[in-house]
Amino acid sequence: MPTVRATIKPNSRKGPLVEIADDGTLTLYVRAPAVEGKANKAAIELLAEHFGVAKSAVRLSAGATSRFKRFDVDL
Repeated sequence: MPTVRATIKPNSRKGPLVEIADDGTLTLYVRAPAVEGKANKAAIELLAEHFGVAKSAVRLSAGATSRFKRFDVDL
């Protein structure tokens, strides 16, 4: 189960989009606001689509209220 480091950009007009940095960190652009976990939910859906897995295979492991997050992905 790999761990994915990601930076979330909520309320983005650019999204939904996944960009991969040189160090392997992902930047997730989501349209959802950072209110009541909506951006986290959108990020999970975006990562699941990006990796081609079910939403249930992606879990937020750290950073629930931070812009910098870690996700566990069952591939």
